[in-house]
Amino acid sequence: MRIVITEFISLDGVVQAPGGQGEDNDGGFAHGGWSHPFFDPEVVGGSFTEAMENAEALLFGRRTWQTMAGAWPERAGDPFADRMNSVPKYVVSQTLGEADLTWNNTTLIAGDKAVDRIRELREAEGGDLVVMGSPTLVRTLLGEGLVDELRLMVMPVLLGGGKSIFPADGGLRTLELVSTAISPAGVHVCTYRPAARA
Repeated sequence: MRIVITEFISLDGVVQAPGGQGEDNDGGFAHGGWSHPFFDPEVVGGSFTEAMENAEALLFGRRTWQTMAGAWPERAGDPFADRMNSVPKYVVSQTLGEADLTWNNTTLIAGDKAVDRIRELREAEGGDLVVMGSPTLVRTLLGEGLVDELRLMVMPVLLGGGKSIFPADGGLRTLELVSTAISPAGVHVCTYRPAARA
């Protein structure tokens, strides 16, 4: 399976709480919902639709899974929501238990076994394993070299600080730009893959 990361990201590299106020206030973050003014159904929405069409499963960190699990089940009836609700989902957590997995078709991955289990999923036959949000998990996946595609929706806004997906370990990781599209609101949808090593 290919691991595909899909993120809303500001020009200064922040991915925290794009969906709404109160989504993630860690560190005093006060700009929840910052992605909304830049969303359009064709370019930005189309990128998510394409990712979901190719997804064989979804992978989340605990906080993002809880946010999604609290929102998507009640949206049944539109094709995107129905796909979100029906596709297999994995959540990485040390604190959730099986009884907490109320969102249909969710499997728990213990946090202390996450890298090994995700490596097994990646080596298995199948389509894309898509990650949305989940900055701590994405940072780990990038650090471990387990990301096959990075799809960034770069929005024309500076947030002045917040959570990032990028490792801060001093490692050099070269990517190649595979495709780009620009929305009327100035969002650059950029798809990157690890550059082939010479």
